[in-house]
Amino acid sequence: MQTRTGGFGIGFRRGWSGWNKDLPGVIAYAKANGFEGIDVGRDGDAAGKTVAAAGLRVGSVDLAEWNAMLSPDAGKRKAAIEKNTAYVKACAVLGPVNHFLVMLPEDAAKPRSENFGYMVESFAALAPVLEAAKASLAIEGWPGPGALVCTPEGFRAFFKAVPSKAMGINFDPSHLIRMGIDPMRFLREFATQVVHVHGKDTALYADALYEFGHEQPATFGKGHGFGDRVWRYTIPGHGVMNWPEAFGVLAGAGYRGMVSIELEDENFNDRTETEQAGLLAGGRFLEGC
Repeated sequence: MQTRTGGFGIGFRRGWSGWNKDLPGVIAYAKANGFEGIDVGRDGDAAGKTVAAAGLRVGSVDLAEWNAMLSPDAGKRKAAIEKNTAYVKACAVLGPVNHFLVMLPEDAAKPRSENFGYMVESFAALAPVLEAAKASLAIEGWPGPGALVCTPEGFRAFFKAVPSKAMGINFDPSHLIRMGIDPMRFLREFATQVVHVHGKDTALYADALYEFGHEQPATFGKGHGFGDRVWRYTIPGHGVMNWPEAFGVLAGAGYRGMVSIELEDENFNDRTETEQAGLLAGGRFLEGC
């Protein structure tokens, strides 16, 4: 599978449900259905080798240690840098690797400026290791508790503070959309720093927004799985993202990576059959974009 615009290989992120725990089975499913690659977790040094040996691309591997890189404890930060250094070197046998993570602090109650300082210190130390391995950091902008690099302000400030070519973006428009940030404007600003793409969309519900707004929890209304009252994550094509336009911008910026579907959709995350059907439906849609 490849996108019509840009010819980007289409794969998926290995999930957490039962069938995903069987890596040979996941690989067999991917190959049987024409997917080009798989994103793996914090076992990238081992699972990545298995995926590559099967003739598939490794879209990304999760960085081994996340929160401790932003710990107030200097000893924990040092240990996290050492752990990630060893992991990056171990994964280097796969070739240039995208190390996926979200910038989540260990203590979200700390002032954001304080946690930002810990983050900059840690990743400035890790940057030469990534550069030597020809690897990249693929930062996803999930707006989790205390997340620091998920808005244009956050990405801009981080790249200025850690000006290494190894610092990159995992472009996932679903998070931008739920936050009210224009994903295309974001992409036009940061396209040259995108090293990986998640194929995930977001549906918006105007009637629910009128009914509940953004600021107060609903008294009686119920939310969505993988979402809230006024939005939910979906497979590509079931939300509001303009994928052909995005792929055009990426192609113009010289992007040559994958588009990996991250399955978080209440209509498909249920059992093996529906999850596999959701990945396939998302992949087929992206082929036409």
